[in-house]
Amino acid sequence: MVETFDTLTLSDARESTIMGTMALDQYGTYYHDLGKHPRKELLRRLGRSHANNMYVDTRLGEAKHVGYVIGGLWLTVYNVTRWNR
Repeated sequence: MVETFDTLTLSDARESTIMGTMALDQYGTYYHDLGKHPRKELLRRLGRSHANNMYVDTRLGEAKHVGYVIGGLWLTVYNVTRWNR
């Protein structure tokens, strides 16, 4: 039996499996259920009004946005997805 794939593109398939966003700071504190606008929600929860973008370098030498620096906390933001697809 041959399985066929739907006409969804890869980006559509990834978006459909995302259950939410969360962040992790450098001290191991988790921030769950950040919604569609994680920067805005983190600022609200931390009682701040400004955030700087945080980047890491890839192997190709490109900078990739991975989170925010808010009030001395380095927050890496993650998409939460289902474990089994």
